[in-house]
Amino acid sequence: MPVSVFSLMLVVFGLTTGEFVIAGILPDVAADLSVSIPAAGLLVTAYAAGMIIGGPVITVLTARAARKPLIAGLIAVSVLGNLGSAAAPDHLILLLSRFVAGLVVATFFAVAIATVISTAPAGRQASSVAKVALGMNLGIILGTPIGTFVGQHLGWRATFLAVAAFSAAALLLVLRFVPAQPPATTGSVRGELRVLANRELQLAIALTAVGNVGVVTVFIYITPLLTDVGGFAANVVPVLLLVYGAGAIFGNFAGGRLADRALMPALAGLLAVLAGVLTVFWLTGGLKTPTAVLTFAVGALAFAIIPGMQTRVVTAAGAAPALAVAVNASGFQLAAAFAGWLGGRIIDDGPGLRAIPLAGALLTVAGLGIAALLLRRDRRAATAPADRVPA
Repeated sequence: MPVSVFSLMLVVFGLTTGEFVIAGILPDVAADLSVSIPAAGLLVTAYAAGMIIGGPVITVLTARAARKPLIAGLIAVSVLGNLGSAAAPDHLILLLSRFVAGLVVATFFAVAIATVISTAPAGRQASSVAKVALGMNLGIILGTPIGTFVGQHLGWRATFLAVAAFSAAALLLVLRFVPAQPPATTGSVRGELRVLANRELQLAIALTAVGNVGVVTVFIYITPLLTDVGGFAANVVPVLLLVYGAGAIFGNFAGGRLADRALMPALAGLLAVLAGVLTVFWLTGGLKTPTAVLTFAVGALAFAIIPGMQTRVVTAAGAAPALAVAVNASGFQLAAAFAGWLGGRIIDDGPGLRAIPLAGALLTVAGLGIAALLLRRDRRAATAPADRVPA
């Protein structure tokens, strides 16, 4: 792997750890700030809201900026957001800090993923995305459990300090090794935005948002699911997060290969299996051994669907892939924001914590419906005359 790619992968690792580590320290944050678990879950919503708003807005506003200074600036804002999280004196300031940290993430992912896809060999786009996403997988398998361990032993504030320090170190590598690149576009903002009217792109973004919301809901509340429902001790949670992350790495590369062979059939099949696994996770929630095994399976399937979804978006976007990927990332975070709220409602006003995997399975079925629609459109387009291809 070239050092420049490795540097960007490390940034993805830091950004992913900063986003998902809250799942491991959620009870500690809630106890220290004297708020409920559902209120602490809103920290995920705040981060997601930053990505939802910042993704398309920042990507459009910076479309004609030189790539290397832009990347450096985005990383610097993330560092400041994590430092603010570590120093936050109350729940409100922590919410604002998580929002700031999330503002720049979608644009960074958009630039990285669109660049990789544009330079990948024909037929290897999805597996190339999987290589970029390795940093995300490592953030789950290493960053999240390490951050959880740090938070349990040094306090949750130390977790955010560690994320900020790592991201700052990665920034130094980016400045040293990533070559200067021209702007992604020299066209008008209106021209960039026009791509969002494409129906195929709209459906691809909807697939990302709806297809991920179920499994994200489960992951946000994975720590109380493992301890309060599964019966595991708190000190076992980092190990189980490693298991989840190991599944994520396996699923990421397997999903990329499957998507390279048959994009929409692979995505539809993976979503169907994910819905089934979440249902079994709900049924066996109180049994330790099945829960540990299913934690691996959920991690694998959650990340197996990502390369294909990203490839579908970039393929549909055509001339504006960076904006499309940024909006798609916003769609994913819209799912995360909704998931954080939904999980709280299920716990407080619904059937309770144990029902979250079942809700995740039902939501995944909705994503499967969109995948089936796209698959049907693809097959119709392949057999229809050129003048009757769906717009």
